[in-house]
Amino acid sequence: MRLYSTLSGDREELDTGDGVGLYVCGVTPYDSAHVGHAMSLIVYDVLVRYLRWRGIQVRYVSNYTDVDDKLLERASQLERDPLELAAANIEQWEREQDALGLLAPDVRPRVTAEIEPIIETIERIIANDLAYVAESGDVYFRVQAKDDYGKLSHRNIDQLRQGTRFEPGDGKEFALDFALWKAQKSGEPAWPSPWGPGRPGWHIECTTMAQRYLGETFDVHGGGVDLVFPHHDNEVAQAEAASGRPFARIWMHNGMVQRNHEKMAKSTGNVVGVEEALERWGPDAIRLFVLNSHYHGPNNLTDDAMTAAMRAVERLATALREAADAPGAPLDAAGYRSRFIEAMEDDLATPQALAVLFDLARAINRGRDAGEPVAEAQATLQELAGVLGLRLDAPETATAQVSAAELSKLAASLDVSCGGTDVESTMEALLERRQAARQERDFALADRIRDGLGALGIAIEDTPDGARWSVKR
Repeated sequence: MRLYSTLSGDREELDTGDGVGLYVCGVTPYDSAHVGHAMSLIVYDVLVRYLRWRGIQVRYVSNYTDVDDKLLERASQLERDPLELAAANIEQWEREQDALGLLAPDVRPRVTAEIEPIIETIERIIANDLAYVAESGDVYFRVQAKDDYGKLSHRNIDQLRQGTRFEPGDGKEFALDFALWKAQKSGEPAWPSPWGPGRPGWHIECTTMAQRYLGETFDVHGGGVDLVFPHHDNEVAQAEAASGRPFARIWMHNGMVQRNHEKMAKSTGNVVGVEEALERWGPDAIRLFVLNSHYHGPNNLTDDAMTAAMRAVERLATALREAADAPGAPLDAAGYRSRFIEAMEDDLATPQALAVLFDLARAINRGRDAGEPVAEAQATLQELAGVLGLRLDAPETATAQVSAAELSKLAASLDVSCGGTDVESTMEALLERRQAARQERDFALADRIRDGLGALGIAIEDTPDGARWSVKR
């Protein structure tokens, strides 16, 4: 399997011989999780599922940053204890992760339970003369002493320094030096340390937890592209300063979720929470929406995109409805399995893997309509969908009641010629004829097609990109 690594700027072969160690940066639980958080974990959830499906042992670690500047600020606004606020949000997020069908990491460390190991990591960095203690009791990483600082973001110190400035009284030697330990401020939680009471800096937390549970050098480090600098650049610098060895071999970064082509942010009020998304669209549609784009790029969350995702899930589920026993040779799904593996091995190309699932679903529908045995192919479809974390547990819904025979009868009554007898082909022909009727201003025919589909439980939605159909719930 080859994965694109931000560090090398190229696709790297993932060495799976001794199993795979994966660390993914988790949330800072200062508020409820949103769809962007879900996207990140869905990507790495699928990576873990696929590797395990291929028989590869995976040790998966993802943390909670349950003490941090954002959390302290939010707790102050709400007049709540920050550690209690973090615990409450973590509890909610774990319920939502379960509802999303996300695999639980093998280890879920929390910063507040890792203070002693974090202090030990800082002490090693100081001993290697790559960190120093300010008079305030803050401990800073000495950026200029690390020749390759910024190598993950592919920028040097001079490039990174642009736009920074010294803060009066911060005790830094250099503008880019960042905190490994922060001396206690009034009202903040604190822990004892050799430098006085305080708390860890953000970056040292992940460095320590990753190395503690996966070793000084491990296989894959994942997270959002927004973390490349400064968080992951600083993680690399700290880890190598402490151990003298390379940190993660491959750095995976997923893109961000946008809302109607705008950055999703609380400041703009366009954030969609996981709880709301689950209620509106369901876990399979959310997952399919994420996987229908390659994990590198941005993913644009729109109501139309989610409607399409729900409809796509229903199509896959329809292919799994029970078929009568039939004579003859079963549909051969081996080629679909090979294509699926080929896509996933190529930098986790989930859009291509999903295309294989839809091709297989289409073949199943045609085979069933033709009276051919499809049970083995259905089992393959269910298996491959499961690798992507799709449950497809909706064959009992109204979707399963869509009948190719009834659609074909409707098409014949309207004198609409179809390219096939399956649901997909018949629907495509009916919608094309309806569109042509509308262009010809034959609105009576367009309405008869719409009403006929409505009588079969199929809703039509006209959008700027054409008509879309879905089964009425």
